[in-house]
Amino acid sequence: MDTVYDAKLLIVDDNAELLALLCEQLRGAGYGHIRTAQSCAAARVCFAAEQPELMILDINLPDGDGFSLFRALRAKADVPALFLSARDADADRLFGLGLGADDYLTKPFLMQELLLRVQHILQRAYRAELSRTKPAPLQLGERCVDLNDAIVTLPEGKTLALTATELALLRKLAENRGHIVTYDALCAAVWGADYYGYENSLGVHIRHLREKLEAEPGAPQFLRTVRGIGYKLTKGEEA
Repeated sequence: MDTVYDAKLLIVDDNAELLALLCEQLRGAGYGHIRTAQSCAAARVCFAAEQPELMILDINLPDGDGFSLFRALRAKADVPALFLSARDADADRLFGLGLGADDYLTKPFLMQELLLRVQHILQRAYRAELSRTKPAPLQLGERCVDLNDAIVTLPEGKTLALTATELALLRKLAENRGHIVTYDALCAAVWGADYYGYENSLGVHIRHLREKLEAEPGAPQFLRTVRGIGYKLTKGEEA
């Protein structure tokens, strides 16, 4: 996946109304590749055809249970999974997590909480993928960024080095390309959870980053400010 929002999701639940609601909310949050199944058999077919990057699984299914389904699918590929079930006993939750699921959320649930958990799972998977493979070059107009070596190559061939802070900011923005990344999320990505006091420094680092990424830093095409919220690294068609 190029960004977390490009991930392919598979949702398995026998409740058609809940599936429709989940699809609506996930698409509204920016996820565009979603498949659904209402049985274990249908889930196996979707899994083989789509090779999803995240599974959201109910446990009580008409032709089996989500635990057994999870084991069968995980035997084929190491795909992150979140159990979403009305079974709220500690024993069920611990069993699901013990099987290797990334998370377990009980019904009824807050939709915003589900969206946050999905985002966090996909972000972990995205970073793990980056650590295993050399990330593809990031093309910003005529400038090309090597996110592995922290080098920006200009059209004439000259290169500029990114600082560690600039690289961390750009990786976070690239991970969410086309979507707003809040000030808080950027600060946390660079300075960790205890980032108090660094907020004012963020704008300075963004300005320096624009000087390396943009042909006209004062009128940026790619690294845009979303006033009062954060920043967004646009996709080519938005620039």
